Amino acid sequence: MAQSSDPNKRPKPGPWPPGQDSNEAPAIPPSSWAKRTGFRPRFSGETNASDSGQITRSPVDVEAGRVRPMNGTAPPPPPPANAQVQRQSDKDQPVKKRTEAEGGTGRLPPKPVVPVVNRQANNVVPVETPAVPPQPSQRVARNADVENPLPQMVDDEFVSRHAHMKYELRDTPGFVPIGFYGFQHYLSMMGSLVLIPLVIVPAMGGDHEDTSMVVSTVLLVSGVTTLLQANFGSRLPLIQGPSFVFLAPALAIIKSPEFLGLNGNNFKHIMKELQGAIIIASAFQALLGYSGLMTLLLRFINPVVVSPTVAAVGLSFYSYGFPQMGACLEIGMVQILLVIMFCLYLRKVSVLGHRIFLIYAVPLGLAITWAMSFLLTEAGAYKYDGCDVNIPTSNMISDHCRKHVARMKSCRADASHALKSSPWFRFPYPLQWGIPIFNWKMAIVMCMVSVISSVDSIGSYHASSLLVASRPPTPGVVSRGIGLEGLCSILAGVWGTGTGSTSLTENVHTIAVTKMGSRKAVEFGAIVLIILSFVGKVGGFIASIPQVMVAGLLCIMWGMLAALGLSNLRYSEAGSSRNIIIIGLSFFFSLSVPAYFQQYGLSPNSNSPVPAYFQPYVVASHGPVRSQYGGLNYVMNTLLSFHMVIAFLVAVVLDNTVPGSKQERGVYVWSEPDAVRREPEVVKDYGLPFRVGKLFRWVRWVGL
Repeated sequence: MAQSSDPNKRPKPGPWPPGQDSNEAPAIPPSSWAKRTGFRPRFSGETNASDSGQITRSPVDVEAGRVRPMNGTAPPPPPPANAQVQRQSDKDQPVKKRTEAEGGTGRLPPKPVVPVVNRQANNVVPVETPAVPPQPSQRVARNADVENPLPQMVDDEFVSRHAHMKYELRDTPGFVPIGFYGFQHYLSMMGSLVLIPLVIVPAMGGDHEDTSMVVSTVLLVSGVTTLLQANFGSRLPLIQGPSFVFLAPALAIIKSPEFLGLNGNNFKHIMKELQGAIIIASAFQALLGYSGLMTLLLRFINPVVVSPTVAAVGLSFYSYGFPQMGACLEIGMVQILLVIMFCLYLRKVSVLGHRIFLIYAVPLGLAITWAMSFLLTEAGAYKYDGCDVNIPTSNMISDHCRKHVARMKSCRADASHALKSSPWFRFPYPLQWGIPIFNWKMAIVMCMVSVISSVDSIGSYHASSLLVASRPPTPGVVSRGIGLEGLCSILAGVWGTGTGSTSLTENVHTIAVTKMGSRKAVEFGAIVLIILSFVGKVGGFIASIPQVMVAGLLCIMWGMLAALGLSNLRYSEAGSSRNIIIIGLSFFFSLSVPAYFQQYGLSPNSNSPVPAYFQPYVVASHGPVRSQYGGLNYVMNTLLSFHMVIAFLVAVVLDNTVPGSKQERGVYVWSEPDAVRREPEVVKDYGLPFRVGKLFRWVRWVGL
């Protein structure tokens, strides 16, 4: 029977089968019309992406790879016989259509071809020839599963993203906005840049002057490496700096058994050991990137792998954060509550168009708490008769002073003399601590950590490109960025920062909050960091932050790091039972397996010279791996006691062996090199400046 020729009652394609009642509401317009007019449905089956990158997909059975029937609807009826003729004629050119649609132009896909039979149903087609309503939902979903629908999602995300960024990657807003936003960008990430030296230097036995020098060195290396990465690496606006990924292995090396019995100034000796391990591991990372091996490894690294790995980095320091802050609970809790109030309860409060409480939550909380500590110190709240905080604990005779010395050092604002003793001018120079010492067992540990650091950076590259760039980078650009991160870490090892250099995970959150994606702003901030590194008082000021405030900030930063890691799941089907099981197992084993290694061989009443919060990092001396090869025992016991290593191994094995569709796994979609070379905008985003790219045009695996 012929269907009605009235266009208002004629069924239209949509995610549900066309209704049988002519009084039903018209179906959702096709995606081509939606994209041309800007219409963004909230409840249709079209791919959608919100401002935060959350992707809403069509009602697809992610485990079966097909469209699931909606509640209360019947499956679509089989098409009439004459529709097979029309469909067969369309099959003559499927490869050509798909090639043109995927041709890498990076633009929105062409409008769907509507059969002529439907177009001419009013006047031309005889009545005995029924107009066949198209049934695109089921076939499109199946083809999408085969041909990977994620580029379409990326297109939608770019469309929604461009309208909400103040400045994008290549924008030059002017000197004043660049200066303001560049300073704002670095100030909001201050905790990630300077907190690691405040942890590892005291653990190595360094004094306040050593901490001040390491902080100045970190500022210099961070500024230089950020400029290199923005111009010759990934070219994304990502700040380079000491990552928390390197903190656990650095503490494990610092607490190695051979260093526990050192006498005298063991800070420089341990720092030289760290430098040697970082240099070797960084060379391995540079080789991994510039040799093209990273382009092969990219297919194994996806959101289901990145998410638990990065989250485990933040969760692994739970034994350090609050126990350290408990030495002066009234100061630490006030700081945490202030940061929570600023970044959550006052996050929507704007001053002159800027959400200052959300952007500057960490520095504001630090400033207010520090002022509170200063007032309490001046009022005599932490003053005990006959006790001097500058006298070493071993030289104190009074038990009364020994009881309160920890509280005095943690709570008093004047416990550190780093600011007074620091010179106004300081020049951090290479090998300032001496010639690095190369130890193969420590280098192997750091090599594994450099792989984890690369996984972290890959997630940052993908997430930041969705915010600021015209297209995601190619696998070659990703390899180029990883290779340059290896070279930057070599610089960090030569200068002696105590950790490697990598793209800070907090970059993505800062870009999303500040809406500033300009590469020029990040470069301006990097130049400011280099200048500040020569001012010794700046390093001394940062080194004088009380330890309890450092612990409070670390609690916030590690919690944020865990949350940022979990946010990578938005690119995958988080409700899939496959992904739920993989993430759950990765998290559980990342906590349980290291606990077994850390507790093995320890008696409950043993008196260890290492503080309790550093106890997890001395596993090399008592771990369960006890072969006749001491170096192998050190490597295995140390690596298997790292939460991030276990999370990575479990996730990468399960995600790449358990069957799952690309949509379900959320496979990262990188731009195709051939398609990118035809788009001038993408070439400008990722192409190397100063004609450097032409010199290395033959190296296809590290460029466009």
